[in-house]
Amino acid sequence: MEGHLRYKDKVTVITGGSSGIGKGCATVFVQQGSKVVFCSYNEKEGKEAERELNDIGPGEALFIFADVTKEDDIKNLINKAVERYGKIDCVINNAGQHPEYRTIDNYTAEEFRKLFEVNVLGYFLVSKYALPHLRKTEGNIINNSSMTAHTAAGWCSVYCATKYKSHSDLSLTFFSSDANTSNLQDSRKKGAVSAMTRALAIDEAKYNVRVNSFSGGNIDTPLSNQFINSTANPDETGQIFSNISLLGRRGTAEECGMTSLYLASDATFSTGIDIHVSGGAELNYACKNVNTKEFWPNSFLKKQ
Repeated sequence: MEGHLRYKDKVTVITGGSSGIGKGCATVFVQQGSKVVFCSYNEKEGKEAERELNDIGPGEALFIFADVTKEDDIKNLINKAVERYGKIDCVINNAGQHPEYRTIDNYTAEEFRKLFEVNVLGYFLVSKYALPHLRKTEGNIINNSSMTAHTAAGWCSVYCATKYKSHSDLSLTFFSSDANTSNLQDSRKKGAVSAMTRALAIDEAKYNVRVNSFSGGNIDTPLSNQFINSTANPDETGQIFSNISLLGRRGTAEECGMTSLYLASDATFSTGIDIHVSGGAELNYACKNVNTKEFWPNSFLKKQ
């Protein structure tokens, strides 16, 4: 019933909301009465998602074209959200990329730079321009991080660098000798999304703005399925992805959305935290000998 909606009339901005985890978040928030403004650089997909989300209701959705690495696009996204609804209550930084599984020798500096721009700079830009509005509503930011922020992963060093959880970076935010160096700046340089979440939570606490994140494991998304189908044995790879979880399956985009909804609506005394949405993938022993076939990801070589 509408009286039980958990985010009724709250305004939520979601990046990368036309597919995958972002669309899962948008779906859950619209179902709970939120007015969702989401962006994507795929205009056709974005407009289709807008129609689908508005059909779901009882909330509503507005699509805005944006490339999260372009500052003017982000300014426009935030401005359009405020023009339409007069406020912003929540931001979900979700847009990101997961590159091919390759060792660092097989990546160029330009490839890494582009990955960093999407996975880190995009979060920075959206947070920067949304915060003046979030401070007025005492809202919150939710960052989509990754289980690699906690566990790392083979053939994945460049991606992990944009997500990785660095305890030493957090200490720098407390003990920096440069009074002009902010918490956010230090963490953005070295700790990426995970440390930026915690450090920004410190900076924004005086405004009662909460900043949290969730770390997904293997989630069933179009991009994940595209990767699985590119491997030598898609059925085997899909099973490997499921078996990494203690629960024996991949998570859903909507489960990430429900986690985000909890952080936005119910976790009112939580800031600077990260919630694992992984099915327990980070627990128990696993084969870690890099010289064996069982080592992940030796077990899913790409099609030749």
